[in-house]
Amino acid sequence: MDATQTLRDVILRPRADAAPGWLEPARPGGRALTRQGAAALVRAWCASAAVAPGRRLGLLARDPVDLAALFVGVIAAGGVAVPLDPRTPAAASADLLARAGAEAVVTTVADAPDLGLPAVPLDADLRPTEGTGARPGGGPGGGVLLFSSGSTGPRKAVLLREAQLLHVARAVAGHHALTPDDRGYNPLPLFHVNAEVVAVLGSLVSGGTLVLDDRFHRRGFADLVRDRRITWVNAVPAILSILAADRPARPLPASVRFVRSASAPLPVSVLERFEAGYGVQVLETYGMTEAASQITANPLDGGRRVGSVGVPVGVDLRVVGGRVQIRGDGVIRAYADGAGAERFGADGWLDTGDLGRLDADGYLHLVGRDGDAINRGGEKVFPHAVEEVLRRHPGVRDAVVVGRADRVLGQVPVAHVVPEPPQDADRPERAGRLAAELRELAARGLERSHVPVAVLVRAGLPAGPTGKVSRAAVAASEAGAETAAGAGAEAGADARTAVAGPAGSR
Repeated sequence: MDATQTLRDVILRPRADAAPGWLEPARPGGRALTRQGAAALVRAWCASAAVAPGRRLGLLARDPVDLAALFVGVIAAGGVAVPLDPRTPAAASADLLARAGAEAVVTTVADAPDLGLPAVPLDADLRPTEGTGARPGGGPGGGVLLFSSGSTGPRKAVLLREAQLLHVARAVAGHHALTPDDRGYNPLPLFHVNAEVVAVLGSLVSGGTLVLDDRFHRRGFADLVRDRRITWVNAVPAILSILAADRPARPLPASVRFVRSASAPLPVSVLERFEAGYGVQVLETYGMTEAASQITANPLDGGRRVGSVGVPVGVDLRVVGGRVQIRGDGVIRAYADGAGAERFGADGWLDTGDLGRLDADGYLHLVGRDGDAINRGGEKVFPHAVEEVLRRHPGVRDAVVVGRADRVLGQVPVAHVVPEPPQDADRPERAGRLAAELRELAARGLERSHVPVAVLVRAGLPAGPTGKVSRAAVAASEAGAETAAGAGAEAGADARTAVAGPAGSR
């Protein structure tokens, strides 16, 4: 792969062995995009006055292939894409576009709401009809403007340039040994950096094919993978947790080389249950918007280390005082809105806010985020360690541990748990039994300071579009927990007594 190529070069002059098809819809009736079609699309965008170099354009589409096509068209023409979540209320989308400095909106949604900006007219093939032939083509330094996930604090504006996107896409393709023979499956949202870089651009630079889904569908997953001859899957822990709870009739075909997990920590228990049922290895990875997605990933072919997020890929990484820091060609040097300047060092190192350690072989092990640690009477409790123990219970689909204010200790850990199946949260007897079993499990497997004082069984947890739980939203729900009455599943004082007794007697 030629590292000097631009996105326009990659699309207009694809590698000789590239598959003729590039993007395929997972569901019947959707649009497909061949490499020849992508080239015609990019030429049209490069020739249109709709995209002046650096002009920021909001992108709104419900069909993932539509959004991917607009994404590459705008960036290859030198513009800055600002992808939108079509499920977001109009007022929130308009606010995001204002923060991004967008000048217009490109949409394929017939009933699109008024977002306060002019719309760029398109033809049936997603080519702009505004100012066609007004400029000779291309533009320097296109890119994408995204906002950090906001799972642990205010969202920050991240501007990723075309060269950064392609650098990481090439690193992903190389590390996962993607070839023109590969057929990926991506059910993750195209307004998120993972799907944009790992799936769309990763398949582009490798010459392979990508099947895009509008969202993850639990039913029919195995059939889709078989019927569409999928060789790798781009997933997140929330998806793997749902699939791991099923009992498939037979493993997936041997042609499926791996399932990639990103976006949030993957519980070892989920990995083990998924692999036992589907017969495919899971590669845990670690990334962030500020690094154009991937930072580390587990290797293929026996190099995987369960419980680790792998080794650095295309990026420099170090751990200083327990804090993970990164720098490299895919890493931003500042936020686009000027926020968070304290996280950037003069020598290019970005403090990720994640806590971890490197083992003797250079594999990264994460223990949590700086702001997640619970200070229980001077003892630091890292939620990830507690969550791993709780998730070992076969009746747990997901778990998140946050701090609750305590008049004596300052903070105490509280567990919010989603049962398997989630409907058990509404069955008091089952929920109460699960809460009791989890309290016993925690008391046996954790230090006393780490044992949750309460276990709340819930039908679901607040999460972002990729399924990543919003720890900040869960923590906010604890604000009034001290005054809430509770027993059984909603623990309360009963849980405090039940947990503190066994733990204290150890």
